[in-house]
Amino acid sequence: MAEDTQAQASDASPARHDDYIIQVRDVWKTYRMGDEEVHALRGVNLDVVRGEYLSIMGPSGSGKTTMFNMVGALDTPSKGEVLVNGVNMGSLKQAQIAYLRCHSVGYIFQSFNLIPVMTALENVALPMVFSGMSQKEYEEKAAHKLSLVGLGDRMHHKPFELSGGQQQRVAVARSIANDPDLILADEPTGNLDLNTGKEIIELLLKLQSESGATIVTNTHDHKMLGVSDRVVDLRDGQVERIRKADEITIQEGRIEGIGGVEM
Repeated sequence: MAEDTQAQASDASPARHDDYIIQVRDVWKTYRMGDEEVHALRGVNLDVVRGEYLSIMGPSGSGKTTMFNMVGALDTPSKGEVLVNGVNMGSLKQAQIAYLRCHSVGYIFQSFNLIPVMTALENVALPMVFSGMSQKEYEEKAAHKLSLVGLGDRMHHKPFELSGGQQQRVAVARSIANDPDLILADEPTGNLDLNTGKEIIELLLKLQSESGATIVTNTHDHKMLGVSDRVVDLRDGQVERIRKADEITIQEGRIEGIGGVEM
């Protein structure tokens, strides 16, 4: 069953080769713990279509975070390859990876990862500074990004002066600082209450719709299902199933696939 699902992973969306922003090819990740080898990923194959909203879900230990790290070049496969915009991430030097992270990929983390001594404006502007913008350019653009996420009146506040939801909005604004093709969101609602989590999800959907950016989110949050174009379920380091959003029925206390099969 797992082999059949893996084989279908690349065929889940009828798209041309150049329409894929991410291509994961037979990716394995193995960690050594003493004399034992632990396989976090076991031959994963996945194509992500440019412009889609994809959610990766699965229980703890399923390989979600490892998969996220592979796509974002935060880690490297033990075997296989990950291509972003047709470029094999494993073939890049550190300087090239840093350039790609700065210009083509935006990151959103569960713990926000804001710099506490910097204002919201300075946090959002940081990727622009690294990209070589002048002070006038990055201050104006950072202010605009904060306005897009509803924080135009909080740009001079530091993280400790903001609520958790506002801090995550700053993190979202920072992720789109350099207008990336790809936004990677690692449990973006994990530290937020229900209503604030919904606001962040709606914000991500709005940004994806308006900018055309691809969003890949690693999540436990079933609210993500309602806005995702596809949901990838990982289990034991393998793709267990890939479902389009309209193939999933959400009921209180459980999630079902077509035919009433509980997921």
